[in-house]
Amino acid sequence: MIRAVVFDIGETLIDDTRGWHQWADWLGVPRHTLSALVGAVVAQGRDNAEALQLVRPGFDLAAERRARRHAGHIEQILESDLYPDVRPALAELRKAGLWVGAAGNQTAAAAEQLRALDLPVDAIATSGEWGVAKPDPRFFERLISWAPAEPDQIVYVGDHPANDVGPALAAGLRVAHLRRGPFGYLWADDPSARAATWRIDRLTDLPALLTTSYQPEVE
Repeated sequence: MIRAVVFDIGETLIDDTRGWHQWADWLGVPRHTLSALVGAVVAQGRDNAEALQLVRPGFDLAAERRARRHAGHIEQILESDLYPDVRPALAELRKAGLWVGAAGNQTAAAAEQLRALDLPVDAIATSGEWGVAKPDPRFFERLISWAPAEPDQIVYVGDHPANDVGPALAAGLRVAHLRRGPFGYLWADDPSARAATWRIDRLTDLPALLTTSYQPEVE
């Protein structure tokens, strides 16, 4: 039975378009150029942040984030960054009695921004707060100790086969692969994505799938 659902954040709950545009503006390249480079590294199975290193060799993500903050560019996640199906899906899962969380590879500041949106979730956490990032198995060990359920009662929902599907399955979780974002679309038919327990196109597909597997405890 399913008792908890935990969502990846980038390109699962959040549309990363505005964030990539801000990086393009910061680096002084056309937005289309950076988007094309992101597509190129994704097609090669590489981390999408490597696109920034193609623009600026030796790029240090942590240092550049500090420089942006110093220049007054405060990290923000806005209501408009949420995909339209996010609030309806989260609300319906909680209404069904499932524990709902969000945990992904973001900064501690991003976690605070997400909490400020008052999403219908029970908890939010990020790699910046936990000190470990996907696909490191320790991220999912931390997730299992965080969510109030046994591993096989937890569903992890994400778009990235290598960061989400594979390591979550290896940790004993069930997984819903979301066909969304560059990784979600490009690798949708790869065996790494097809290994997921469920494969979905919209978050609003989840409640019907998962609530049939959910049975409340008998008092």
